[in-house]
Amino acid sequence: MDHVIDTPEAAGGCGSGSCGCGSAAIDMTPAAAAAPEVRINGRRLHIGPGEDLDTVRERAWGEVLRQEAVRQGLLADDADTHADTLAPTLSAEQQLVIEDMLDAAVQTPEPTPEACRRYYDAHHPRFTHGQQAQLRHILFAVTPGVPVQKLAQRAEAALLELSHKDAPVGRFAELAAELSNCPSGAQGGELGWVGPQDCAPELAQFLFMQEAGVAQGLQPRLVHSRFGLHIVDVQDQRPGQLAPFEQVQDRIAGELSLQSRATALRQYMLLLVGQARVEGIDLEGADTPLVQ
Repeated sequence: MDHVIDTPEAAGGCGSGSCGCGSAAIDMTPAAAAAPEVRINGRRLHIGPGEDLDTVRERAWGEVLRQEAVRQGLLADDADTHADTLAPTLSAEQQLVIEDMLDAAVQTPEPTPEACRRYYDAHHPRFTHGQQAQLRHILFAVTPGVPVQKLAQRAEAALLELSHKDAPVGRFAELAAELSNCPSGAQGGELGWVGPQDCAPELAQFLFMQEAGVAQGLQPRLVHSRFGLHIVDVQDQRPGQLAPFEQVQDRIAGELSLQSRATALRQYMLLLVGQARVEGIDLEGADTPLVQ
């Protein structure tokens, strides 16, 4: 099953802001795990009760940077020398010093007009406005206590039935009414005309952001979203209008600059982590919040 796109924010359901799919399913984004005792070069991090792993990781990255600023003589080491000393909390002034340190360490060139043009040519859907698709769908919602494997088997069986060349014309609407966990099932799964802004991010990515586009008709694979598994039928499309390159060049340059800086920041942070003694948490395999 393809088209699994991971995104962090919850959205307004299957593809219609008013359909109510969001209340029919649980969020499929990974749950945070409890964090163990964490030390950076022997300095123990303060971890409050119930803090999730991402919060602890962010604090660990901050301590790595604080210690580097101390090493460079940019900050005084406010912590005492006791073996079990807690890493200090960064003040606003200290955070500004660290930001200046990062700016000095991570410098990236401005993107050229040629690079902007290549990006534009490779990502036309991102710069197309007014795209819409007329959809109907059947949602198999992932809810507490429902075995995902069995749910997927039910969804695949329904898709296979609808894909058969002898499937009756009205069968999609019947299965939507019978099986769909979206309120649109009562209307045969009809969502009407939707645009990228109306969809959950996963559906928007699938329907509108693929360079090759999406063919009309019943989609041959299930589409995954945080709400579950979708059988999608694209009934009609409005292609929208591609913005001229000159109109979006500055926006592209800004995006490329951010991407370049994020890459350089990650490399710099991984270098610092590689030089540190990190206990109780994995930082090398996780994105720093600076580049997310």
